Amino acid sequence: MKKVYIFSGLGVDRRVFDNIDFGNLTVEFIDWITPETDESISNYSKRIAQKIHWDRPFIIGLSFGGVIAVEVSKFLEIEKLVLISSAKTTSEIPKFYKLLGKLRIHKLIPSSLLKKSNLMSNWFFGIENRRDKYLLKEILKDTDSHFLEWAINEILHWQNTLTPEHYIHIHGTSDRILPIKNVKTDFKIKNGGHFMTVNKAREISEIIKKVID
Repeated sequence: MKKVYIFSGLGVDRRVFDNIDFGNLTVEFIDWITPETDESISNYSKRIAQKIHWDRPFIIGLSFGGVIAVEVSKFLEIEKLVLISSAKTTSEIPKFYKLLGKLRIHKLIPSSLLKKSNLMSNWFFGIENRRDKYLLKEILKDTDSHFLEWAINEILHWQNTLTPEHYIHIHGTSDRILPIKNVKTDFKIKNGGHFMTVNKAREISEIIKKVID
C-alpha cells in the first residue's frame, strides 16, 4: 500500500482537492497546527512532520503546503515529493514578494482584507466561473487569520536554498501568484492558474497517478 500525505494551501481545508482522482492511492490530509509565537517555518515544519507515521511516505504539497512539504522533507526520508503550484527554493519566489517582506508592507494589510474574495483575488487565482469564485470565497472566509498572517510572513522571508531530493514539480503556465518563469518544473499545465487543482483536475490527476506508481 502506498500512503500519500497532503499539505494543502493556506486555507485550512481540502476542498481544492475534491476534483482530483487519486485512484487506488491511500490519501491522508494533514491539518495545519497553530504556529507558536514568532515560530520559524523550520521549527513549525519539524513539529507538523510528527503527524506523518509512515516510512518513506509520498507527500503532495500545494502552494504554501508545498513550501511546508519541502521543509518537512528535511526531517523525514521521503519516497517522492510532488509539488503543485508551489516553490522549491527561495529563488522561485518572486523578488517583489521579498521586497514586500523587507519593507514589512504586509504588516500594514489587515488579515480581514486578505480573507475577502474580490475581482483581484479571482484574477490572481485565475478564476473565471461562478462555482470556482464561490469556492475561493468560502475557503478564504474559513481561513484562520492568525495562521494566514504567520504564513504570509514566513513566505516573504523564506530562506531555503536547498532543492529537495526525489521531487516532481507540477506548475501552471498561467499562474499569476507564482509565475512559471521563476520555476523549474517537470510538468506544465497549459493555461493552468493557481487554482488548477480545481479547474485542471483531470490533467493533474493523471500526472499524480503516473508519478506515484
